[in-house]
Amino acid sequence: MSNYKTINPATGELIREFGALADSEVEGVLARSGQAYNRWRRESVERRASVLARAAELFEERTEELAAVLTEEIGKTLAAARGEIKTVIGIFRYYSTTAVKQLDGEELDVAGPGRARLRLDPIGPLVGIMPWNFPYYQVARFAAPNLLLGNVIILKHASNCPQSAVMFESLLRDAGLPEDAYINVFASHDQVAQMIADDRVRGVSLTGSEGAGARTGELAGRHLKPVVLELGGSDPFIVLEDADIEKAAKDAVAGRLVNNGQTCTASKRFIVVDDVYDEFVEKFVGGMSQVPTGDPTDPATVLGPLSSESAVKDLEEFVADAVANGANVETGGERLEGPGSYYPATVLTGVTETARAYREELFGPVAVVYRVPDEQTAIELANDSPFGLSSSVYTSDVDRAERISAELEAGMVWVNSVSKSSAELPFGGVKRSGVGRELGEVGLTQFANQKLVRVFEDAN
Repeated sequence: MSNYKTINPATGELIREFGALADSEVEGVLARSGQAYNRWRRESVERRASVLARAAELFEERTEELAAVLTEEIGKTLAAARGEIKTVIGIFRYYSTTAVKQLDGEELDVAGPGRARLRLDPIGPLVGIMPWNFPYYQVARFAAPNLLLGNVIILKHASNCPQSAVMFESLLRDAGLPEDAYINVFASHDQVAQMIADDRVRGVSLTGSEGAGARTGELAGRHLKPVVLELGGSDPFIVLEDADIEKAAKDAVAGRLVNNGQTCTASKRFIVVDDVYDEFVEKFVGGMSQVPTGDPTDPATVLGPLSSESAVKDLEEFVADAVANGANVETGGERLEGPGSYYPATVLTGVTETARAYREELFGPVAVVYRVPDEQTAIELANDSPFGLSSSVYTSDVDRAERISAELEAGMVWVNSVSKSSAELPFGGVKRSGVGRELGEVGLTQFANQKLVRVFEDAN
């Protein structure tokens, strides 16, 4: 029986199930993908870019239909769903226009006669393993640059967003992408491992949990395949004494609750210097306690349900453990009654190092606030994490923020803002938040043959 099914997290209702890939079909997928690569890589850059441009148009035209599926499958509010699709449109447009010039190659300064150029060529079929929290965006940032480059894709999506997976593949077909240049597979973990091990697959990208990343990275390394891993985050949000506290508290609420709190780059650890701690906590707790929560199809809703019952249970365990280890619940802290996988916006203070919440990622609308005496302690606490994805610094002194950003162990630093993805900005982290980068110009290099061509002119 397949575990690929849509269960509405707002109601618990089973909406639809999809059949799983049979073991006997894996070889066919690999063969089709290899054949498609031999055709797609030979298409002109202009042709490949035109498909991406048309995909952007179709995402725009079908926004409401695509958004409704996100709300039904994972509980994303309609506003958030539309926002995700807007970001996807930007990614496809960026790689169909601005990024195309990068494929012209780079002229290199050389010692001696002749000339040299660094080309970006495709390497072959890639396997993508994607999570449920951003079913279109996560795939777009992997697929768009690689399809432009000339690679082809086998995509294994999360089991709880199969409709989104099917719609993404269908949209690319409608945009003119040849059959088998992008193959959606409802595959098992063992089947994906078989694909990664196959010589026809040339690279692997995974966005997901730390554990899944470790397993996938090990498998890719064993078979000498390049890999990009975008994993978890426990992103610090530093508030200094010269910050605009009103803005910081308002941004803190929005930053923690993006996508119902289920975002790797969501602000999670709020580190506030003593001088403004009480003021910040009062405003932050006030904002979190008043967040409109409920039906994700209601335009007034800001916080919808979590993706599943298991997600709610995970948060309950985190909060109970934190409280048992001395933490205080300032607001929220208990699941909402009634049908659906709802958990309220929650703020914890006094979390100690013995609590799981101090080290592990809280994937839901639970914030942890820390009081620190000064800037240096704030930096040290921010870096006291196994993760290093995104971070925020709030201060009126931009030079000070630049200095602090150099000390933060994170792949991204936002000054007076929470993390916001954009097609032209590289995305990725350090430490246990993963390896490699996506988006921006660097997104075209992760699975490219960066080929040196050295030319010596004929002396005659």
